[in-house]
Amino acid sequence: MLTNIRRKLSLLAVFTSVALTAVSITGFAQEEAERPALLFMETWQQSESALGRPMSSHASDNDYYLAGQNAVSSNDLELGLYGYRAEDITVYEHEGRIDLWTGLAGSPVAVTLKSRRGYMDLRGLARMRAIVRTNNLHALHPVIKLADGVLAVGSQSIETGGAFLSVEVAFENQDWFVLDPEEVAVGGAVMDLDLSRVDEVGFANLSAGGGHGFAGWSNISTLEVFSNSITR
Repeated sequence: MLTNIRRKLSLLAVFTSVALTAVSITGFAQEEAERPALLFMETWQQSESALGRPMSSHASDNDYYLAGQNAVSSNDLELGLYGYRAEDITVYEHEGRIDLWTGLAGSPVAVTLKSRRGYMDLRGLARMRAIVRTNNLHALHPVIKLADGVLAVGSQSIETGGAFLSVEVAFENQDWFVLDPEEVAVGGAVMDLDLSRVDEVGFANLSAGGGHGFAGWSNISTLEVFSNSITR
């Protein structure tokens, strides 16, 4: 009798384990299936109409392609530049890709993109993916502009040690702080954060650029956002 009970308990344990595994696999598959599709991808461009000389103490006598709306290759996107020296962000080509470079910007800066299709829902499995580079203690932080106009910076810090690397950002796994749009200075924590209606998304460099060569700076190359779109 005792042996039969043990056999039944053993079989019950096996069936329970199999059932839990099946539920786990099904749940995983459902979670993977819910990941949003690519909403947009920006690869940047150099525009002859953007040639100029940044008014920066780090600039040389060479001409530069300055960042602005004409640096955006997609007609569905609008560029946002924040920081009182953000006009000195330049557009370069490295490793066969175009990128925005902060080395000549004499202030902290933020770069964002806005989809003309609608707000972005950055909850759950929404992601931002980009090819970026940072050097000499400089770091990039994710930035969002909420539907109520608040600019916010995330606690995730991205450093690549001078190499271009592909990075991915989730939005619900970090803390968010108010970011002053002129000074690009970090304020208090964002209360009642609503990631379901985000107007702009991008990156901030909270340090002023150090100039050419092996100084401190950051690059933002190909940028992708995986998100559902919400009508404004």
